[in-house]
Amino acid sequence: MLMDRRLFVAGLVCAMMAAGPAGAQTLGEVETRANVEYGRHDGDALLGDVWMPKAAGKYPAVVAVHGGGWQGGSKGAYRFWGPWLAQRGYVVFSIDYRLVKPGKKMFPESVYDVKAAVQFVRSHAAELKVEPERIALMGDSAGAHLAALAALGGDAFNKSYQDDPYAAVSAKVKAVIPVYGVFDMAQQWDHDLLNRPGDNIAEKYLGAPPSVDRKLYFDGSPLSYAVKASSGVSVLLANGTEDDVVDRAQTDAFFLALKQSGNFVRRYVMQGAGHYWLTDPIDEPGSYSGLFAPRLLRFLAERL
Repeated sequence: MLMDRRLFVAGLVCAMMAAGPAGAQTLGEVETRANVEYGRHDGDALLGDVWMPKAAGKYPAVVAVHGGGWQGGSKGAYRFWGPWLAQRGYVVFSIDYRLVKPGKKMFPESVYDVKAAVQFVRSHAAELKVEPERIALMGDSAGAHLAALAALGGDAFNKSYQDDPYAAVSAKVKAVIPVYGVFDMAQQWDHDLLNRPGDNIAEKYLGAPPSVDRKLYFDGSPLSYAVKASSGVSVLLANGTEDDVVDRAQTDAFFLALKQSGNFVRRYVMQGAGHYWLTDPIDEPGSYSGLFAPRLLRFLAERL
């Protein structure tokens, strides 16, 4: 009898391990579409890659926004998360957006690019197997900044590109997952001034220093939109204790502001983690992405 019980427990453990971090869930096959054009802004084609469950159905969607200091990076940053989430019942749309060029700022243009991606996914919900009322934004670093602005900014970013084919479609999302993001542009400017002289990414993105236009730094900060009007958006924050690119104090302040405004907000602090870890392979031994994965799934299951 004791041996039978041990065999039962061992079999149960093996079954749970085979199901993956989601618990008791069979992994599904994935369909992929590369370089899907989701819009054109000022003559530039905006492209994204799609991963979706192969099985018929309606699934929640995650629009993913890469990092890179607003001047680098690509949609390929989510090449691990795309299929991983699609196997577990989510549609992932990882996008490129317009980047800073020498002498040309990109605020608020790139925020409009991100909102256009949400509008595209909602407009093509049937084709992409998306449940249109269950869309989230996810981003890392500069992508976290853009995702948070698009998710919480509301009417502040509704005044341009009214000739877009999907301009009348809602860009609202149910949830946002900003990972080691920039939430206070003035604080980031101060940080860059000391830590990366000659490459102040906040100033490049906004187009002027705070001494010239301090309101620009307020308008470009997700922290400014953590108010009661945006409290319907659920938020999952994550950052590392050893981040030398974005001061963790920014996440501290943003977390507190979200709690004060009434948002549902959860936070995971990765001990020993620096910057960039979200783009690491999820199944790599010791990966911070792997540590974050079950927490992300739980949040999506509960709030999306």
